[in-house]
Amino acid sequence: MRTCRVGLVGAGGVAQRHARVLDGFDDVEIVGVTDVARDAAQRLADAHGGRAFADVDELLAAGPDAVYVCVPPFAHGPVEEAIVAAGVPMFVEKPVAVDLDTAERIADLVARRGLLTGVGHHWRYLHVVAEARELLAGRPVRMVGGAWLDKVPPVAWWARRDRSGGPVVEQAAHVLDLMRALVGEVTEVSAYGDGAPPPVDGADIDSVTTAALRFAGGAVGTLSAACVLGWKHRAGLEILADGLALRLAEDGLTIRDADGERHLPADPDGARTAVDRAFVDAVRGVGDDVRVPYAEALRTQRLALAIAESARTGRPVSLPTGPAAPAGVGVDA
Repeated sequence: MRTCRVGLVGAGGVAQRHARVLDGFDDVEIVGVTDVARDAAQRLADAHGGRAFADVDELLAAGPDAVYVCVPPFAHGPVEEAIVAAGVPMFVEKPVAVDLDTAERIADLVARRGLLTGVGHHWRYLHVVAEARELLAGRPVRMVGGAWLDKVPPVAWWARRDRSGGPVVEQAAHVLDLMRALVGEVTEVSAYGDGAPPPVDGADIDSVTTAALRFAGGAVGTLSAACVLGWKHRAGLEILADGLALRLAEDGLTIRDADGERHLPADPDGARTAVDRAFVDAVRGVGDDVRVPYAEALRTQRLALAIAESARTGRPVSLPTGPAAPAGVGVDA
């Protein structure tokens, strides 16, 4: 395959970002876009040389080599089912669903079909993540703290639990995914929300959530999520091991050890490009660096939803005790 013909489901901000990246690849052709907002689909298609399609079935009939699913959390499910039934490789933006049943069902369909998939956890492609993994090699992690302290995004569905899943599911999933990648699987969570929604019309999510986590490897951790600010204050994690402290965010890695403190800058735009480059290469059969296929993203989805459930019920939630992913899973050395 010399050229990868890509279709997009969704025409919002995330779809526009992927379209810009994909349009910059010499070996990609954007064949078209579909969105419930037909005008938005037409604008995005016009900007990148494709067509606006009425629905997913019409898009699939055009014969794309791959489809990007860039829809709000509540809209996942039927779109993926149609793509899997057509046997077309798909890239799904996170979170992969607003609920666990949908994510589990799609994961089962993908596994049965043996379909090539990728999910948009682009933080895995930050080169400083590989650096952090190397520094942690041979050092058991003792503690990890993650945080996503931000604002309410300016979209109407975000502040509704049944539409977004809440801040832990929709925003902090990036942090939880890196926790899993660098520390391992979580076996139990205990979380609390404040029960007070942000001052947004129709909001029913918690403004703040905090959670305690127990990892299969023995580490303990915390996650803090908030949407009460007017700006993105902090998003990332801190990891403590014997004689080592790491602070990792999208813009870089700060290392403190016996030699002092040093900072390695990161390139978030480069990571966003790399996640698309890796998926396209896999579709074309010239690469094998998809770090988060759907099955791997499902583990992060389970963790995020377990925290949301614990915060809602006030009770601890245990996660599946199957084989734990090794620290650093899916992170290229």
